[in-house]
Amino acid sequence: MAFTLNTVVQRAQRVKAASNDPAVRAARQRNKPFGNVTRGTTNPNRLRRVDRWLAGPQAWRLRTENNPLVVDLGYGGSPATAVELYSRIHAVCPSAHVTGIEIEPERVRIAKPLEHDGLDFLVGGFEVPVPGKATMVRAFNVLRQYDEADVRLIWATVCSRLTEHGIFVDGTCDEIGRRSTWVALGAEGPQSLTISLRFGGFELPSDVAERLPKALIHHNMPGEKIHGFLQALDKHWLSGAQLASFGNRQRWLRMCKAMYDDGWPVVRAPSRWRLGELTVAWAAVDPAATINVTS
Repeated sequence: MAFTLNTVVQRAQRVKAASNDPAVRAARQRNKPFGNVTRGTTNPNRLRRVDRWLAGPQAWRLRTENNPLVVDLGYGGSPATAVELYSRIHAVCPSAHVTGIEIEPERVRIAKPLEHDGLDFLVGGFEVPVPGKATMVRAFNVLRQYDEADVRLIWATVCSRLTEHGIFVDGTCDEIGRRSTWVALGAEGPQSLTISLRFGGFELPSDVAERLPKALIHHNMPGEKIHGFLQALDKHWLSGAQLASFGNRQRWLRMCKAMYDDGWPVVRAPSRWRLGELTVAWAAVDPAATINVTS
C-alpha cells in the first residue's frame, strides 16, 4: 500500500505536542511551522557518517534532477551541519542547492550571514516550506524529541514533499558522531535501516541501541524484530573474535558477510561495510510486522 498522508492520518490526527498545547494548535492554524523547537545541540562533523552515505550510494538521486534540492531539517543551534552538508553534496553534485530549515527564527537569523549561491536558510518545520519538492531531506536528532506516536504522521508529512526519487533520512547519533543510525524513507514509506559505527567506539554492535531512531528505540526487547537483528549482529561479532588481532574492520566484514549468509536482507556492499556501516531492509526490523527472519 502506498505510504500516503491520508492513510497515516487515520492513525494519528496530529502531533501529540501540538494537540495538547492550545497555543501550539492555534499557531498551526495560523500556518506557523509544523513541529516543536528542539534543544538545538550539535557539534561540527557530527553527521559525517550519514553525509558520506548521502553523497555516496545515494548520490544517484541527485542526478535525477536538473537542480536538486537538499534540505537539512532542524539543524539546531549552529548551522555547521548545513554548511558541511553543502560541502559534501556540492562535491558530487555542483548543481545541488542546500537549504537549512529551523523552526526557531533566531537560529535562522544567526545562520543568514553564511548564505551564498547554493546555500540558504529558512524558518520552517516538517512542512518543508521550499519551492517545489526536495530530492533529499535529512533530519538528525530531531524526531527523537517527539513521542513514538507522532513519528508516522511526521514521516508522511515530510515524504509528501519529496520528488519522485527523493529520500527522507530520519536519524540519530551520539554527540560526536561515533555511533549513528538512520531510517531511509521514500514516498512509499520506510525502506531501510542503516547503522554506522566507528571502529574502536563500541564493544558490541548492539551498543548502538541507545541511538536507534524513535520508531525503533522502544522496541529493543525480546520478541521484537530490532532486538533479534541486534542480537544476531552481536552473535556474529563475538564468533569473529579470532580476527581481532587483524583489526576490528576485518571482524566487522566477517560479521556483515555472516549476516548476509544467514539470510538477513542486508545490502551486500563490502565497500560500505569497510566503513563500519551496514544497511538492512526495513521489513527485517519493522515493529509493525511479524518476525520472519531467523537469527
